[in-house]
Amino acid sequence: PGKMAAPTLRRRCCRAAGLWGSLRRVPSPLPPQRRAHQQVRRARGAGGLLAAQCERGLFQEVFPAQSAEEQLLELLEPGRPPLTAYCGFDPTADSLHVGHLLAVMALLHFQRAGHNVIAVVGGATARLGDPSGRERARETLSAERVQAHARGLRAGLRRLFENHQELFWGESSGKLGEAALLDNASWLGRQPLLDFLSGAGGLLRMGTLLSRQSCQARLRSPEGMSLAEFLYPALQAYDFLHLHRHHGCRIQLGGADQMGNIMSGYDLVTKMTGTDVFGITVPLITSTTGDKLGKTAGNAVWLNRDKTSPFELYQFFVRQQDNIVEKYLKLFTFLPLEEIDHIMEMHAKEPEKWGPQKRLAAEVTKLVHGREGLESAKRCTKALYYSSVEALEEMSDQELEELFKQAPSAELMLEPGMSVLDLCRKANAIAEGPSGYQKITDGGVSINGIRVTNPEAVLIFGQHILKNGVSLLRVGKKNYYIIKWLQL
Repeated sequence: PGKMAAPTLRRRCCRAAGLWGSLRRVPSPLPPQRRAHQQVRRARGAGGLLAAQCERGLFQEVFPAQSAEEQLLELLEPGRPPLTAYCGFDPTADSLHVGHLLAVMALLHFQRAGHNVIAVVGGATARLGDPSGRERARETLSAERVQAHARGLRAGLRRLFENHQELFWGESSGKLGEAALLDNASWLGRQPLLDFLSGAGGLLRMGTLLSRQSCQARLRSPEGMSLAEFLYPALQAYDFLHLHRHHGCRIQLGGADQMGNIMSGYDLVTKMTGTDVFGITVPLITSTTGDKLGKTAGNAVWLNRDKTSPFELYQFFVRQQDNIVEKYLKLFTFLPLEEIDHIMEMHAKEPEKWGPQKRLAAEVTKLVHGREGLESAKRCTKALYYSSVEALEEMSDQELEELFKQAPSAELMLEPGMSVLDLCRKANAIAEGPSGYQKITDGGVSINGIRVTNPEAVLIFGQHILKNGVSLLRVGKKNYYIIKWLQL
């Protein structure tokens, strides 16, 4: 079945979380950090990991429903031996994006509950291309390009796990599960074709693979479906089998569009080993128009600083509307639900402060870019939106380039008596002649966030020229120019 019905399990999880829900409504005098630890303990005691994530909305579907209800809830109970869960990330680009972040959050929640997690970079499967949810085949990537992309994904995943452990997991929080980074090219690249076809290939049924909605849609399309794409679910299923045999993995995590591939892995592992394994999906993050966020749709918000700066990531979450921000606080942060309730209550009283949006943006930016990345995002926000001279003076060259990506940059020598008009003309920011002069007198020019109306005013160090040797010139509302002064 393409859609899995698991209402019984989900009701049971939510019922188990009910005790926690009632406890959350009791006001607590404890500081937020201690309340966070207390809430984690309550969540575990009230129904375990599945119940807690059901209440947050992170775990969307669990497969297969019956054995999950009979076994998985019990296996995830506190005090039981840790399980191992994995999630795959195909390196179709050299960076993760916000669309991947919920799958990473699912891995981190397993790790926080004491379980072991594996992030698998699909160095082999990326060369075939996942057909799920696609109208046409993906661009074919060379082995060299896939390897380069894989390095970028591994670096991004490693940074997320390290930032989480350093900034979101205190010494008093308990034992954090182990985390591993693997690449499926290390086993699929060595797998002989005939061995694969006669082994795993002999157990996967054509009828099941052909019945998948993604396969049906592609087979009916004018372009059709290649054999490589058709075999993609088989290779992902083999990943699950390999990880089960060599790492004891019993849970596969993935986006909601990965259920078909997860079911193929379940079929293969149970037939080959007789062991019960499970799949869990997380929601897909979509834009305001309903499109899935990602590279294909052209709306990716990247987690690599070279592609999306900390400021841009911060602003993406700050701009979220009121009708979505509470959901995102539950999905993208580790804040206890009691604290989220309080944040939303304060927001109802003071909506002009955008408290939930700012907290959401801060938590996500800190996880992705670390403490320094968050401070960078705040500096850029103050400089751009609050005309803070102090923030501008503290900004590095990298931050200036990130903040004003399209702004021309010029290096100038400060000459004795240089005026505002001289600066604007040397930077090619205003037209020659009377119209440029008039632009300044009309108030259309500002330097470092301060409007200047006297074209003949001499540039002053500390006012027009900041202590870091930079001037930010703005002409009109949106035309910025970065001036770097030489030999001050």
